[in-house]
Formats: sequence, structure tokens, C-alpha cells
Amino acid sequence: MKNLSRFTVFIGIFSISLIQCSLASVVSTGDFNKDFFVTWSPSHVNTSADGGTRSLKLDKNSGSGFASNDMFLFGQFDMKIKLIPDNSVGTVVAFYLTSGQPNRDEVDFEFLGNVPGQPYILQTNVYVDGHDDREQRIKLWFDPTKDFHTYSILWNLHQIVFMVDWVPIRTYRNHAEKGVAFPRFQPMSLQMSIWDGSDWATNGGKDKIDWSKGPFIASFKNHKIDACIWKGNPRFCKANSPTNWWNNERFNSLSWAQRRLFRWVRKYHLIYDYCMDNKRFQNNLPKECLLTKY
Repeated sequence: MKNLSRFTVFIGIFSISLIQCSLASVVSTGDFNKDFFVTWSPSHVNTSADGGTRSLKLDKNSGSGFASNDMFLFGQFDMKIKLIPDNSVGTVVAFYLTSGQPNRDEVDFEFLGNVPGQPYILQTNVYVDGHDDREQRIKLWFDPTKDFHTYSILWNLHQIVFMVDWVPIRTYRNHAEKGVAFPRFQPMSLQMSIWDGSDWATNGGKDKIDWSKGPFIASFKNHKIDACIWKGNPRFCKANSPTNWWNNERFNSLSWAQRRLFRWVRKYHLIYDYCMDNKRFQNNLPKECLLTKY
């Protein structure tokens, strides 16, 4: 929590501005039954009577998942998530956008289970045309199993911003003119899942799921999809208009307040960045690693 209180006012201002800008283009109903369909193991998906909350279960028999009814090209996607409590070793809870094709584009939040008392690790990744290798990891500065927290993806023509409670933890900028691939052609759906990642998720796969601690349950609520529904014409989604507020100039880069928060995360909570892994890339880092982050 070091120095976080200094940024509370910035978070508040940023959150209010997002709410004001997005009222005209929200396409979600707030009802999981209306906005999503179950993709995997319906018996492991539980939804409240009013459709406002949903949980996913993982046990020895299966994981589970659900996906949005619509595909989108640009927008902002928010989800409140409460992660698996107690011993979650080997589990993975995912919140992500994906085009679902072999040469898919994908924007990932992956929450990697851990032993009780250890910080939860959040891994983010970006796929473009089926290629990833763009992992970053942070340790969350709070216990995400005690309460719901908001996880967001802002995706526009200029950048992708990953946010936790409105704090920007990562950016991926559009440097296509400099030869860097960027997701801008394939529409994507919003998906959530829980699954067994024992072979890699915790301590590099050395720590496996203890099924006696299950079932493992993650909960979701207050989803908000403020995005351009794919209708087959990319020009509509790429237009700069009041409805497509995310394409406005003010969202081309991080604000000065967001930049301070971004630097705070990288200074105190970043534990892995592919752009710092010279050994992995044999001293030939991807092009985007040498370019501006905002």
C-alpha cells in the first residue's frame, strides 16, 4: 500500500470521467443470463436469480467458463471479480478478450493461484495473429479473495490499457507503423474461465492443485461492456464519434495522473516483464520493448 493513498484523488477523478463518457454506449444489461452464454460445464456455473452475479467452479471433474453473446471491436470491458479463497495453488482464473481463431488476437488477465498468505499473482498477455510471448506479472497490493475488485480492459485504435480498480497496470500501444503487431482487425468476445493450470501456474508448475481443498470457486458481478458491437463493418467501430468515446483523443494515451499510477505499479509490484528478459529473447527483445509505453 506504499504511497497508494497519494493517488486516491487521481483514481476518483479518472473513474468519474470514464462514467460520464460511457453512458451513451453501454451495451450490457448487467444480467449474465442475457449478456453471456455458458461455454463449458453448465453444472459448474451458478447464477443468481436476478442474473447479477455468477460463479465458476473447478473440481477434479471439470473447470468452467462463459462468453459474451456478442463480438466487439474496441471499447472498455469491466468486471468485478472475487478470487478463489484460501489454498488456490495450481488454479487459473481468466478474464479476457479473444477472437477465438487459430491466428487469434487475445488480451488476457490470468490470476494465478497461490498458497495462503502469499500475494496473488496477476499475469497479463497480448496475442496478435496467434503470437503471444508478451507476458507481464505483478503481485496485487491487496487480497483479491476478501472482496470484489474491478478489472478492466480499455481497447482502442491507439492502445490497450489493463486496469485494476482503475489503476493502469500495463499498456500495449499501437506501434504498427513501426512494425509492431497490434490487435485492430479481429473482433473479440469477452470470456471468463477457471481451469487447472498445475503444469505452470504456481511456482513454475512445481506446486500442484490439492483437490482435497476444492471445489475452487471464483465469483463475478457488475459487469459492464461499453463497446462497439461487431456488425461486419470495421469502419463503424473505428469512427471517432460520441458513441465510440474510447477513440477520442483524450484516450490516445495515459493521462498524467494515470502515468503516475502506472509508474507506481511498475516500481513496487512488477515481478516479471518480457521486455526485461534478455536471456529469453537472446538479447533481441521485441520491437515494442524499445518504444514508448504511453
